[in-house]
Amino acid sequence: MSEFTNVSVATEANVYFDGRVISRTIILADGSKKTLGVMLPGEYEFGTEVQELMEISSGAMDVLLPQTSEWISITGGTSFEVPANAKFGVVVHEITNYCCSYGA
Repeated sequence: MSEFTNVSVATEANVYFDGRVISRTIILADGSKKTLGVMLPGEYEFGTEVQELMEISSGAMDVLLPQTSEWISITGGTSFEVPANAKFGVVVHEITNYCCSYGA
């Protein structure tokens, strides 16, 4: 999806890794929460509290999902899921735009 309508947007950005990962939280009309963000090239580790669906709209990265030992390549137009209470690693190769859905 390239656009959301009828949403509320948090005015404060979520800033991680010294500004190399930045997102904005949006709340949809049905009350569900998403973040829209951008990751600059680099290596990052994230943790989840709830299940997450990461949809990559542009860019390129490798992802190491929990309970796996092999990195997978992710590019624009693809997605991946991460279970609740887990950690996952990413190596971002080029500026990457994403939409994260929570409790997906």
